[in-house]
Amino acid sequence: MEKTYSRDGTPLAHTRTGTGPALVLVSGALSTGATLAPLAAALADRFEVLVYDRRGRGASGDTPPYSVDREIEDLAALVGTLGGQSSFYGVSSGGALALRAAASGLPVRRVAVYEVPYAMDDDSAGTRAEYTARLTEALGAGRRGDAVELFLRLTGLGEEMIQGARRSPMWAGLESVAPSLAYDDAVLGDGRPPREALASVTAPVLALAGGAGTEPMRAAAREIAQTVPDGRYAELAGQSHMVEPGVLAPVLAEFFAE
Repeated sequence: MEKTYSRDGTPLAHTRTGTGPALVLVSGALSTGATLAPLAAALADRFEVLVYDRRGRGASGDTPPYSVDREIEDLAALVGTLGGQSSFYGVSSGGALALRAAASGLPVRRVAVYEVPYAMDDDSAGTRAEYTARLTEALGAGRRGDAVELFLRLTGLGEEMIQGARRSPMWAGLESVAPSLAYDDAVLGDGRPPREALASVTAPVLALAGGAGTEPMRAAAREIAQTVPDGRYAELAGQSHMVEPGVLAPVLAEFFAE
């Protein structure tokens, strides 16, 4: 594992694999770079793929105070290690970060995102606002487990499954990255699609959603594709939010090789 230092001195742990055009994979909430390692392996025969631990998780550091701009600077530093230009793939809130980075003017060739959880109606936006308030309260009080529970409920996970997760060996790992939930929440802003920022993205964008997922996720992906100047939308048949690397990789490879 390598380390690159962001503009504010934060160490960013990452791994690179494969050869070819550069591609950075951006993980979502409660995830580290390891989450995307299987996808990186599936793409390594055609691309030089970089997976990294976003700040505040895994082997990367963290430097307060947090701002979304710092995470964009993280991506700029990583792109610098790849020769100064790269494509991005982001999943869930990582997709929102990839799009904001592209809108900021980073040298991005192409951007693909999978199921960015934008709020597409007033009820969803209200739910997100309530989540933000309760998440801020829980993290401020040091209740990391409660913060993880709040996020899992937001994703629609049932109470029985949440309590089962609390009793599982993975729970400690989830709590260790719980503070970064505030970072994902900040990346998504008020939850609604940032139409002005999306309209400023000059790179081609592929917005993906799972055919077996939820209609709000598909609606959000369609909104992205329609708002960016050069966008397209596609559904992956039979896939949910936990997309299979073997299904996703060929679609990404075709798009990034164009």
